[in-house]
Amino acid sequence: MNFTTGKNKESEDPEAIASIPPLVKKAESLAAQIDFTQSSLPEVGLLLRVLTSHITQGRIGEIGSGCGVGAAWIVSSLHPDSQFITVEIDSHLATNVQQLFINRSNVTVLQGDWHDLLTYAPFDLLFADGGRAKIVEPEILITALKPGGFILLDDLTPEEYWPPEWQGRSDPIREFWLKDTRIIATEIRVTAKSAVILATRIQ
Repeated sequence: MNFTTGKNKESEDPEAIASIPPLVKKAESLAAQIDFTQSSLPEVGLLLRVLTSHITQGRIGEIGSGCGVGAAWIVSSLHPDSQFITVEIDSHLATNVQQLFINRSNVTVLQGDWHDLLTYAPFDLLFADGGRAKIVEPEILITALKPGGFILLDDLTPEEYWPPEWQGRSDPIREFWLKDTRIIATEIRVTAKSAVILATRIQ
């Protein structure tokens, strides 16, 4: 059972589409070329861009580079004195993303398991996008944050859109991330049918 959505294929907000940075468009073009449909929504990208803009001398991590769309949103607001590290398990995708950011000295693209990203912890901001880390090993993600650091978890399905087989069951992601006492967290609806959890570590 999976309480997360598949990646939404298109934005529900035309204004969000109009504000897509050139680097993001380049990553989206790459995704279209290889029929990769799991990229982050523009609404999530805008939220990442806002969060990134407040980190002037910090470290940002991403689990699951994909075709680099989410990463491109982050890099579009990345301060020169900040560092961004993204990890992708698929070697072909990782190579493409490495080429996308080849001229960015403060961007590192790793090819491997998401645990490889922990070498660079702690993070001021962590985007737990791909893989199942936010479900199977959430405690590790909390300890990978600096005190006061943020984590963003996307692809959540609002309860009113759950299929019948989900009804009456609890969502393990929400149960953990909205109730753990080491963090303060809130759920944010980014489109009608997609939500994220934004959390900050307090202890």
